[in-house]
Amino acid sequence: MTNKYFLLGLAFVAGLTSCEQKAEESKNDSSYKTPETKLASDVMTPEVLWSFGRLGGESISPDEKTVLYGVTYFNKEEDKSYRDLYTVPVAGGEATQITNTAAKEWGERWTKDGKIAFLSAESGAVQVWEMNADGTDRKQLTNVEGGINDFKFSPDESKIVYSKEVKLRKDVHDKHPDLKKTNGRVITDEFYRHWDHWVETYTHLFVADFNRASMLKGGKDIMEGEQWEAPVRPWGGMEQVGWTVDGKNIAYSSRKKFGVEYSLSTNTDIYFYNVESGETKNMTKGMMGYDQNIAFSPDGKYMAWESMERDGYEADQIRLFLMDLATGEKKYMTKGFDQNVGHLAWTKDSKSIYFISDWHATDEIYRMDIADGKIHKITEGVHNYQTVHPVGDKLIAKRVSMSKPAEIYNVDAKTGEAKEISFVNKHILDQLTLATVEKRWVKTTDNKQMLVWVIKPPHFDENKKYPAVLYCQGGPQGTVSQFWSYRWNFQMMSANGYVIVAPNRRGLPGFGQEWNEQISGDYGGQNMKDYLSAIDNVKAEKYVDEDRLACVGASYGGFSTFWMAGHHNKRFKAFIAHDGMFNLEAQYLETEEMWFVNWDLGGAYWDKKNKIAQRSYANSPHKFVDKWDTPIMVIHGEKDYRIVASQGMQAFNAARLRGIPAKYLYFPEENHWVLGVQNGILWQREFASWLDKWLKE
Repeated sequence: MTNKYFLLGLAFVAGLTSCEQKAEESKNDSSYKTPETKLASDVMTPEVLWSFGRLGGESISPDEKTVLYGVTYFNKEEDKSYRDLYTVPVAGGEATQITNTAAKEWGERWTKDGKIAFLSAESGAVQVWEMNADGTDRKQLTNVEGGINDFKFSPDESKIVYSKEVKLRKDVHDKHPDLKKTNGRVITDEFYRHWDHWVETYTHLFVADFNRASMLKGGKDIMEGEQWEAPVRPWGGMEQVGWTVDGKNIAYSSRKKFGVEYSLSTNTDIYFYNVESGETKNMTKGMMGYDQNIAFSPDGKYMAWESMERDGYEADQIRLFLMDLATGEKKYMTKGFDQNVGHLAWTKDSKSIYFISDWHATDEIYRMDIADGKIHKITEGVHNYQTVHPVGDKLIAKRVSMSKPAEIYNVDAKTGEAKEISFVNKHILDQLTLATVEKRWVKTTDNKQMLVWVIKPPHFDENKKYPAVLYCQGGPQGTVSQFWSYRWNFQMMSANGYVIVAPNRRGLPGFGQEWNEQISGDYGGQNMKDYLSAIDNVKAEKYVDEDRLACVGASYGGFSTFWMAGHHNKRFKAFIAHDGMFNLEAQYLETEEMWFVNWDLGGAYWDKKNKIAQRSYANSPHKFVDKWDTPIMVIHGEKDYRIVASQGMQAFNAARLRGIPAKYLYFPEENHWVLGVQNGILWQREFASWLDKWLKE
């Protein structure tokens, strides 16, 4: 199934001359099928990469027969995206496109009577809409002033909780009403901006009685006057908000701190707001790390959630906790399980919880039985599961790999056997020759075993010699697992004729907490030795040209690249650093989440008695520029407030002042990622051209 925006986006890939006309004819025709799309080549290109449909938001109908999901497509010429909704039988079969509009539909979910509620800005502001399961009888349900962010119905659907931005602080226009055109800001405390936006409003939760017969225009702010948000910025969504099964309480996660205190802490608690009394109670008081992502058992007896133990450590182990709602007793269910836990999903009988956990660089589905606490691994393979939904003796799950973007699978809950049911991108993948992904274990300098992915180019010939690229992971605690990225896409990188070396160096989850935590306070230490162990191992292969090596990475991977530039001993012929930390002393005062730099760097650079901090700052890449001797490309986005653009500018300027060939790719409107389609294609083209210049010419 397809829509006109998808076809328009593919036109520049395949040279289709009649797709726009066909798409117009297909509008509102759910039986229209994707035409055969002939790609110009069987090897990945940036345009092909950005033509893939991006699937997400899947949910199961009340009768457990149908999966609802959304697919986003990008239009290069318009430089924008479109998202439409689809359904497919749980057992597999023909998918049906149920929306095809110029407006996006998202936040989709089933109602108890089998209709579909969703969010749309069709009326001018984001509101809740509803339609039949086949996409007919579309109607608006809310008309809240200024629009809403997201919503959840109570279990009996007599009430609704929705999130909305509220302004709680006066700005310069309130204080100086005669200065209508000023865009200045007066700042008196910390945390004035976050991720990619200035903090001028707070996300609050509102509750209201819900009746389809009348348009909902507003509700009660259950956080009135509070200068903090729920869900928690920047990533939190409605997975951090829920209703108790009896509909009496709204549960939500919030970090109820302000200014400097907020910037120093990750202590996020779960609160219950009683709808009848209006009282709010902290249910996780005394638990000092992140407590979020709530899941109530269907029988109403328990609340499960994801919890971290330590305040200020955003990469602490994610534990599964369970609360007996009758007694308030909390139980650490995954004690002794040296892995993270996420995406909790109860079975209908409330006897088990399914979850996803990373181990040895793949994300698999597990089941915990509540009665005895035993954990059972359900799936095994070279892939990452991202969501799981129990349906009888089956699981509906979303899965990706380095070789395939997200699709929906029907998984046998006993054997783990999986059957794809969505096939959103099959028509493109069938025409591509993909790189091969191989796993190897490499001995590190301290005699540990490190998992390294080696990705060989399409049409690989073992008798040829290829240039190789060392990929440095960000996070820093982010596993190099079987992810599919639209920026650091290993298929795209390898399609340019490169062997990609992607090590799971020290400081990544999925190999036990000790492995994960080693990196904190040791920037420039053991994990850098791990990188070199990986590239030195692979460059010894007869198919790798050791005289044509490059090193690339973003965020902490960008730091790694800058650091390598001063320590690589002429291994590499080119570097690419995206949104990397270059000057750690500046980074300490430029970033917004102070808990991160305090934990990972060890504290402030002016604390001369702090040996851990001083070791971190002694390893700042800017202190080794005198040893730089290799061409370097620097990429940065202006709206990256985690690692600000001046970090990239400093690195580029340093290279040029030293007479080193350098390129600076700057995006005024991008944040820590690159999200726009034309910017994304530009990123890929410049990335490839820089490597080609120094490794192929």
